[in-house]
Amino acid sequence: MTTATMASSIGGVVFHATTTLAYVLHVGGGVAAFVSGMVTLFARKGGRLHRTAGTVFFASMLVMAAFAAWLGVVLPDLVNLFIAVFVAYLVVTAWMTVRRREGVIGRPERIALVIALSLFAPFAILSFELAAGLPPVIKSTVAIKGPVLIAIYCFTAVLAIAAIADARLVLAGGISGARRIARHLWRMCLGLTLATGSASTNGLPRLLPALKHAPDALLLFPQFLVVGVMVFWLIRVRLTPWLKHAALAWSA
Repeated sequence: MTTATMASSIGGVVFHATTTLAYVLHVGGGVAAFVSGMVTLFARKGGRLHRTAGTVFFASMLVMAAFAAWLGVVLPDLVNLFIAVFVAYLVVTAWMTVRRREGVIGRPERIALVIALSLFAPFAILSFELAAGLPPVIKSTVAIKGPVLIAIYCFTAVLAIAAIADARLVLAGGISGARRIARHLWRMCLGLTLATGSASTNGLPRLLPALKHAPDALLLFPQFLVVGVMVFWLIRVRLTPWLKHAALAWSA
């Protein structure tokens, strides 16, 4: 065996080992994020359990996203890389929202706006091309029609909402009250929804081949559960006096 061949063989072993470790940490972070996220969703808001589970969820999501991004670069997979960056953006901005005092922003919020616009721009161009019937600049091995086309339009809309919300935050110089809690809520829940969707429709069927033949409704149920809880709390925070009563209880 030549030196070059031996070096190549050792490099292959190291690459396989680091990739396997990245998968393990990615999946481990995802499992921890799912469990802690569900606890956070159903725990008493503002309570000790809610805050503790929320901290675990935040850290776990960053671990999951970091290793997903690394795998997206080395394998490579542009879609996974994009989703990983978006998930990290969502949970970090959600965390910053409640860590900041009301009505205050700093440089991180301005950086988040740049990231949001950078994520939105390619999808905005792609959606325009598809709506106008133009050949997309971004090539895809999957036919962009039917559910895939709807998913692209929906994802573009979500990215637009996130970018607009960040722009309003920066221009206003801060956020307070129900809008502040709602911003934290929908970003954390959307990050959990994306992570849950990836696990239930992609990860679990790979680990448990029998699930490949499971009904779509079963695989999609965890995502719909998170979305349903998110909608419930958004309505409660924005359209009812719950936040005012909760604030009085927390200060008592």
